[in-house]
Amino acid sequence: MQQSNAYIITFSIILTVVLGLLLSGTSQVLGPIQKKAVELDTKKQILGAVLEASELRAMKPDEILKFYENRISSKVVDFEGNLIEKDADGNPIIAENVNVAKNFKMAPEKRQYPVFIFHAEGNPDAVEAYVVQVYGSGLWDEIWGFLALDTDLNTIAGVTFGHKGETPGLGARITDGAVQNRFQGKQIFDESGAFQSVAMQKGEGKDYSGDIHKVDGLSGATITANGVNAMLSNYLQYYKAYFEKLKSSKSSEIAVLN
Repeated sequence: MQQSNAYIITFSIILTVVLGLLLSGTSQVLGPIQKKAVELDTKKQILGAVLEASELRAMKPDEILKFYENRISSKVVDFEGNLIEKDADGNPIIAENVNVAKNFKMAPEKRQYPVFIFHAEGNPDAVEAYVVQVYGSGLWDEIWGFLALDTDLNTIAGVTFGHKGETPGLGARITDGAVQNRFQGKQIFDESGAFQSVAMQKGEGKDYSGDIHKVDGLSGATITANGVNAMLSNYLQYYKAYFEKLKSSKSSEIAVLN
């Protein structure tokens, strides 16, 4: 039977409203769950730069969050290494909430740079490593990571990398623990104190243990490796002013003690 236009319009409106309410309700229910999942994943990546993979895998989600709360403090700095506590509207800036992808579209001088400080167990005043966040472009899409520096602010303690769409078995290998471990012990400054960063080399299978600035590359994934190199070189320089201020404050503390 043919329905009137009024019936069809009324039915469409009711259906739209019902579906809208269902979608809204689903979003309200799933929103907190999704937010917690993102929080857990981010904190796992940060901790992955300072913990062994096996140690992290052995932890349950609640244990990871508790460990993070007990051992990590965070701050946000600007391009000149100054602490940023509030945004233009006076709202607190939380390092874990900084949208690095959004910041990446801005000029380096206008970005916010998160810093995560790994403290010694049972001693919140003792620092074991500083973790900084890095971001860049791979072959197909965005890549990112967290890099931990020892207290000398030069030697790499560990890294974790992530990607959105690199090729499985090739560029996507930047997330493999064996690849990330190659960065441990490398240094970002040379003997004179000049910034040099670290760089994955073209090809794979060579021994670079004798060079503190070179890392074995990824066979068949040169563009992704180059993206990692550019990401590290750029972002570590963006944090350089903060590193220099930290070193200066450490030197002042030693002078006072002596």
